[in-house]
Amino acid sequence: MILLHKDAVGTKALCDALGEPRASWYRSQQASKPRQPHPSPPRKLSSVEEEVILETLNSERFRDKAPGEIYATLLDDGVYLCSERTMYRLLTREGQNVIRRQRAPRQYQRPELLATRPNELWSWDITKLKGPAKWTYYYLYKIMDVFSRFVVGWMVAYRETAQLAEELISDTLYRQEIVPGTLTIHADNGSSMTSVTVGQLLLNLGVAKTHSRPYVSNDNPFSESAFKTLKYRPDFPGNFGCIEDARVFCRKFFDWYNYDHHHSGIAMVTPASVHYGKADEVISQRTGVLMNAYMNHPERFVRGVPDVKKVPSEVWINKPDEKQNEKEKTFLTQ
Repeated sequence: MILLHKDAVGTKALCDALGEPRASWYRSQQASKPRQPHPSPPRKLSSVEEEVILETLNSERFRDKAPGEIYATLLDDGVYLCSERTMYRLLTREGQNVIRRQRAPRQYQRPELLATRPNELWSWDITKLKGPAKWTYYYLYKIMDVFSRFVVGWMVAYRETAQLAEELISDTLYRQEIVPGTLTIHADNGSSMTSVTVGQLLLNLGVAKTHSRPYVSNDNPFSESAFKTLKYRPDFPGNFGCIEDARVFCRKFFDWYNYDHHHSGIAMVTPASVHYGKADEVISQRTGVLMNAYMNHPERFVRGVPDVKKVPSEVWINKPDEKQNEKEKTFLTQ
């Protein structure tokens, strides 16, 4: 058996004879050599300096600030500890490179509101109506009674402001003769809805207020539904020529909505009938008509005497759900 040595035949010839790539041979030679320790670079921070920097980053003054802001603040104070990149590197090494100045996300409770009679729970909102030119709008303010779906107050204005909302709410409360402590007004989180002006007015008049959760449209479903009914009417224009056109249209619409519209959410009775206590008369009359029809032709009613839908005795915004409540409790305790 002849042993070949690379010095005798050369590395290339030896690797070709063995069928091995030269790169593998060179790697094996490098692995067999003991590694030399790398010299410490002269610019490396000492352990004492690193401790001082970490103490500074986590101090009461800087623990909630980003490294870039800390770096600039220290320079303004005439202090240089290290570069901004080094601050990030040290925080990463210590497992602290998270979003600084971060607070725990706020948990918003789901509003659960009940109405069992008119003028117990109102919902209000604002929507835009397109004007005669591009980017011009009129603002429709609307207040609705949740139990009866009766629109108790509305207004079309050139802009959305808390002062106008205050005037409309105050006016509507007076016209509906609201007794302090008997009404809750629900709205979303718009600037006018959450303004101090409106909040102070409601507080002075003894009216409770609640708000939807941010970015949750179905926390205020009754106002949204009424706006959809408005904008899906066959005669709703794409644009209004002037603010008076918008007011004339809305006056006609809300008269129809309150007194002629048979609302599916209240047993196909008009909102005015429910709001002013005449729904029972309407239901009684319908019952009589159906009873007469049954007596005349009972064979046509295979299920017996037809039932008449009743107006709901309670209306909820987010009716409590045991499963949902359990999920929220679990989430809040985690």
